[in-house]
Amino acid sequence: MNKGDKITFPFGTGEKEGVVEKIYPKTVYIKVDFPKHKGKIIKRSIASLNPKAAASQKKQEEKKKKRKEDKKKEKAAKKSAP
Repeated sequence: MNKGDKITFPFGTGEKEGVVEKIYPKTVYIKVDFPKHKGKIIKRSIASLNPKAAASQKKQEEKKKKRKEDKKKEKAAKKSAP
């Protein structure tokens, strides 16, 4: 997903189509044309738009946390050992 891409996303009971305006690590801003409000910008989470990408991102975050915890354990073990 890049800026300027057209995407469809769930909205209400149906789907809407819009253009990606801004992308952040966990959120996306989408420009959508409604009947009475052209060019409205909607904020959506990446997890709600693309569950597969959100799952892989979550796995990466968990790996980072685990590495951090492992480093802390190693550091504590070095301090306690004479």
